[in-house]
Order: sequence, then structure tokens, then C-alpha cells
Amino acid sequence: MAQTAKIAVPGRLIADDLIPARHGGAWIVEPGQHIRVIDVDGGQICDFVCFNADDLGERFSQARTKANQGKFTISAGDHLYSRDNNIMLTIAEDTYRDHDLQWGMCSAWVFENVRRKYHGMTPQFTVGGPLGLPPFGCYEVLQEALAPWPIERQNIPDPFNIFQTMDIRMAERRLAIVNGRSKPGDYVDMVATMRTLCAASACPSTGRPLRVQVYEA
Repeated sequence: MAQTAKIAVPGRLIADDLIPARHGGAWIVEPGQHIRVIDVDGGQICDFVCFNADDLGERFSQARTKANQGKFTISAGDHLYSRDNNIMLTIAEDTYRDHDLQWGMCSAWVFENVRRKYHGMTPQFTVGGPLGLPPFGCYEVLQEALAPWPIERQNIPDPFNIFQTMDIRMAERRLAIVNGRSKPGDYVDMVATMRTLCAASACPSTGRPLRVQVYEA
């Protein structure tokens, strides 16, 4: 069951939102403010995207984030870069340290193809978590969360997949999602370096809630 008690942050709380399973939200985070994504029950994935709030054409880039830091995953001290090579957010704290920067977001198409043959998930991955196979994915959830802004669906970037755990087999050149090991209360805390529009989806593939807090340190 989702825990609804407030979780203390080291500063003035601006937003504290419990995101139900298979829902999403969006927040403006000003420079110097923090956004914290918390796994409420454990084992949940968050598809996280962001945009320059003053120029929505500038958006998060998985590719630049990896290439500019020479890493295929990121944690505390690392940055989220835009396609223009500007730092959007810096990870200040990370209690899980095992996230994904390879995968695109799930969608209705993905779950339609799970019934046939979809290579993106290991056989052991519990698709949909406690809610069962979903009819839609983060692609649809984030479109709804970002609807108040003039962002076309094709301009929603590939996400930073927080708490998403991958089985990466370098020798075979293969990768797939496995059940995560995140525990209740695990979080990633990021500080904005520009005025940033952030959006998060409580991924339908794992069927549990998230909590998102925005605060001034």
C-alpha cells in the first residue's frame, strides 16, 4: 500500500505530490531548486524527462548525457544534458545508483507486442506489477502530463529511467529490463541549473506509485 506521509526534505517544500500508479505529473523547477523522485513501495520505475522551461525546443538528451560524460548510466555528481549540450540538472543524491539510459519509454505498442514477442524484457520481469498487463505506457502518460504546454508528442525525449534495472550482456550485445531492487524510500535528488520543466511517469510496467517533491535547499 502506498505510504502517504510526508517525507522530510532539507529545505522549503514547494511541491509534494503522490503520483498514483500509471499516472504522471509535471513541475517547473527554478535554478537552484531540487526535484526529488521517491520510490514509495519499492520496485517501481520512473520515466523522467525535462525541457528548458523558457525554450521548450531544448530538451533532455539520453545521447548527450552519455557521450558528454563517457558513461552509460549516471548517479550522484553526474549531469542531465540537453541536445544543445547544456546542463539541465545535476544529481545531488542517489540512494539506488542503478538506473537506465538506454531504453525508450514504454507505450501501448510495447504492451500489445508483449503478448507476441518483445525483446525488451527478460522472462522473469513481472510486466505490469501488481496491476497486470497495462493498456498504455509512459509515452501516453507523459503526453497527458505535458498537455498544458505546447509540446508535440514526437518531441517528448527518450527518458532518464530512474530505478529501471537492466541486464546488460556485453559479450552478446544484448540488454533487457529485469525486476528492480529499489526499496521503499529510495530516491534520486536533482538540482536544476536552468529553469526546467520536469515530467515524471509512474511507469505502468511496474504498477506502483511514486512521490515527487520540489524544494529549495
